[in-house]
Amino acid sequence: MPETNRSAATSPDGILKFTLMHRCTAVAELSLDEDIGFILKIGDVFAPEHLPVGVGVKKGIADRAALNEWWMDRSIPSSRSGVREAMETLQIEDTRELLIRCFGLSLSDQYWICPENSGLTWEKINFFDNDFSDDIGDVLFGAGRKADPLDFSSPDNTSDGNLKNQRKEMPCKRRFQSVSPAAA
Repeated sequence: MPETNRSAATSPDGILKFTLMHRCTAVAELSLDEDIGFILKIGDVFAPEHLPVGVGVKKGIADRAALNEWWMDRSIPSSRSGVREAMETLQIEDTRELLIRCFGLSLSDQYWICPENSGLTWEKINFFDNDFSDDIGDVLFGAGRKADPLDFSSPDNTSDGNLKNQRKEMPCKRRFQSVSPAAA
């Protein structure tokens, strides 16, 4: 998995440049706020038919509010049990930072963000075909920081819901575990 730090796409003004991808299809140019992961601007829309469901396009311009809502829904809710402690351990201010660190990758769909001029490809980074790290999931379950630097290439960065949950990779299969509030 490629290095998952923000420096690859950071500009001096704190705006990150990405291309929203649907597998191998470039969908739209995006400018994101480095600190909170908010989509500040949608540039050219290359493939409007590949925008996430519910994101409309009028006169060639994608609905930024709808795309931001979709993007924010990908992040771990700040109300999840133990998330505040995990954020301290991960040294992040907002769970939406995790979206950027893992390129928005998920096991729920095939969307991701490609840093401008990075040369990354779906084949190199998707979680369906490539290994991913347990670092973030372990921290979200209360474990201390095991690695330095942490490997943010994890679908746990995009697992929504208020229950603690983690995806584990096992030989020949991937497993999802969730913890009830009573056990958390």
